[in-house]
Amino acid sequence: MKNVSGSKKGRPGAVRTGRKGNKQVGSGGQGAQALEGRKPTPKAEDRPYHPAGKRKAAKERFEAARTRRGGSSASAPQTRSGGRPPARKTDDSELVTGRNSVLEALRTKTPSTTLYIAARIEVDDRVKEILALANHRGVPIMEIMRPELDRITGHDSVHQGVALKVPAYEYAVAEDLVERAFSRDQVPLLVALDGITDPRNLGAIIRSTAAFGGHGVIVPQRRSVGVTASAWKTSAGAAARTPVAMAPNLTQTLKSLKSMGLFVLGLDGGGDVELDALELADRPIVIVVGSEGKGLSRLVTDTCDAIVSIPISSATESLNAGIAASVTLWEVARRRRSA
Repeated sequence: MKNVSGSKKGRPGAVRTGRKGNKQVGSGGQGAQALEGRKPTPKAEDRPYHPAGKRKAAKERFEAARTRRGGSSASAPQTRSGGRPPARKTDDSELVTGRNSVLEALRTKTPSTTLYIAARIEVDDRVKEILALANHRGVPIMEIMRPELDRITGHDSVHQGVALKVPAYEYAVAEDLVERAFSRDQVPLLVALDGITDPRNLGAIIRSTAAFGGHGVIVPQRRSVGVTASAWKTSAGAAARTPVAMAPNLTQTLKSLKSMGLFVLGLDGGGDVELDALELADRPIVIVVGSEGKGLSRLVTDTCDAIVSIPISSATESLNAGIAASVTLWEVARRRRSA
């Protein structure tokens, strides 16, 4: 008899054969969910990885931390990111060079072991004050020939005829800087460095932090520059007034600061918020600056509440890390004064 359905003989329509030879009819409803359509897309602020969601979570943390403090720093969370005392560099001593840097170190009573003065130095008001402070504090003064001073400070160092030997820099704890600011009824403002290895950048950032009312700088313990003589020199003595904390793990330290109510803002050219549209300037802030070449690391970027970009001319590829930090600190300070 002729097959009126037009199908081939032995093929029973929609009946399929499974792997084990069992007959399966239809899809069994496996595609029903796809036919129903997707569920409504959550709002941007309800998505944890969306910039709006990060900002919402940060504000909630800030309100919770403020409630815990209750208007007093005594109840601030005592979270510690490392559980260790402040780290130190392994060098036994450092030489602070330059008249401004040496003078600031002596004014702030930085522990000092020896003051080196070049023979036949041209004495100005700064040198007179340096000698007076060293004598008052009982710091030994050694007059040496200029070639010898060049040798001990390094031939590429501009020492201006003076150098001060100080012990290895003792770093602060990041959380202590925040608690100190809260105890003084001040809004914390910190700068953290991510992968910056040039001591001149560190010195410039320390100087800008001091100039615009910041409470300290945070450097990672690994793969980062520390407070060296070169950083002291570039900071023009600001390193004696602005504390620097060392983070055993920068990501964990940032998370600890977030739990204390701080907003973590990363600087990157492709940020989701432009600096002139920043709305968090009056809140507790830690600004994270990455290296000029690599920028922020992935883990640090994921930890940030917002990524901020600085509007610049298209002809300029990027800003130096020290300049980027300075511009951002100035904008934050300006907005805080306006508020």
